[in-house]
Amino acid sequence: MDPTGRVALVTGGARRVGRALVQALAGRGARVAIHHHGSPNDAQSLIRELAARGVEAAEFRADLRAADAPDGLIGDVVKRFGSLDILVNSAAVMVRSPLDEITTEQWDDTFALNLRAPFFCARAAARAMGERGGVIVNLADLAGIEAWPAYAAHGISKAGVIHMTRVLARILAPRVRVNAIAPGAVLLPEHWSADDAAHLVRTTPLGRLGSPEDVAQAMLYLIEADYVTGDLVIVDGGRHIR
Repeated sequence: MDPTGRVALVTGGARRVGRALVQALAGRGARVAIHHHGSPNDAQSLIRELAARGVEAAEFRADLRAADAPDGLIGDVVKRFGSLDILVNSAAVMVRSPLDEITTEQWDDTFALNLRAPFFCARAAARAMGERGGVIVNLADLAGIEAWPAYAAHGISKAGVIHMTRVLARILAPRVRVNAIAPGAVLLPEHWSADDAAHLVRTTPLGRLGSPEDVAQAMLYLIEADYVTGDLVIVDGGRHIR
């Protein structure tokens, strides 16, 4: 699918990796819906940036942990833009959760945002796309492939995203393609130290950290690759093979 003129929704699109995904879609001529929960200033600054480039964009605020939020968000986007062609499920939370410390509330919050929300956003998006079809790209994580003891809930939820991608790809084919991206060290958590970053560089086969733009390149590939569905693209500098 050529993104030019298409309506694309990026959940969690105001900050960090999501922001880079919005910018990449805008650079390919898409009309962009930017979802956020608590980042109105970031969303507005991004809209101003895109407006200066002649890109049509709008912000949508929703707490996707709420059960009715995915349907409401997709409905609002279609009402504003008239259609929906591309959904990028990027909104997520990554909370340190060792086995002996994680609470049921943390577990439920993680799964509500990381797994339940993208599933129901995808279902609502597929309905909105109708017979003309579309593309869904889910953001998984390297933690969904590897076992990270300090991030148990996060990793398990992202493993669920990977399997969800395959299931939805089969259900929605041929009219909607569904793929996923598993980023590695492309943008570190804000509380991580320089020593943490240096360790990742030393243990990454390509010898460097990645960037949000690396994820954006993978996203554009999956949007444009019309014979690819149910796939997972790992963007981690080779960490999964070390």
